[in-house]
Amino acid sequence: MSLRSRSLCSSYELELDGDRELEPCLGFLQRESFSMEIIESISPEDLQPTVEICIDGLHSSSVAVKRSAAAKLRLFAKNRADNRALIGESGAVPALVPLLWCSDPWTQEHVVTALLNMSLLEENKVLITNVGAVKSLIYVLKTGTETSKENAACALMSLALVEENKISISACGAISLLVSLLLNGSHKGKKDALTTLYKLCSVRQNKERTVSAGVVKPLVELVVLNSLAGIEEGKEAIMEEVGIVALVEAIEDGSVKGKDLECRWRI
Repeated sequence: MSLRSRSLCSSYELELDGDRELEPCLGFLQRESFSMEIIESISPEDLQPTVEICIDGLHSSSVAVKRSAAAKLRLFAKNRADNRALIGESGAVPALVPLLWCSDPWTQEHVVTALLNMSLLEENKVLITNVGAVKSLIYVLKTGTETSKENAACALMSLALVEENKISISACGAISLLVSLLLNGSHKGKKDALTTLYKLCSVRQNKERTVSAGVVKPLVELVVLNSLAGIEEGKEAIMEEVGIVALVEAIEDGSVKGKDLECRWRI
């Protein structure tokens, strides 16, 4: 282990039960948080053993250790492409994806956000889809916390940037859930759902599925809101009544089309 990794795990030794090693750097994984300054200062060569500790933690029998390991991978993958590449190459994806089905909502939230952050690297998109993550992300879109649903939608949109993924995402049942998020989600969730549907609907078959899922009514409402948002009084009334002015502004300024990954880098 490098000196940098030793400093992250400082004063924490492997715990032993007879001849059995319980957890690698358990104290490091139990630690709640680190400053982003520390995380962003770690070089790839120093990060490698730390990532391996986190991947080991994903296989722990302890829910708390799994949650902490996923949270740290989420932060490591947040801002730097080299970190995303290293985490993907280290085998994190096959360890993360099964945890999308876990019953602990906070672990699920960390895992889906880690995968979202990793998916921003083109090479990781292939790794994520190849281990069957689409069905797992759709499960989160159906069952997760509000934040988990938003980030699952965003992860699916990121994967949909690969043309051949658009049909498989739709075939697994994403569209009806995205329409539901568009109807019932927070303003951020509505925006994420709309952006993802926009990307999926570049395929004719998905357009038909989206119409069948009932998207027309909320989209017509958004067009009307877009018109009303053209005046300050309209924006204020929309915010007061339905709280989706950010979504209206997204349509108004073209960001749904031009800023496909605005939802990236979730903390």
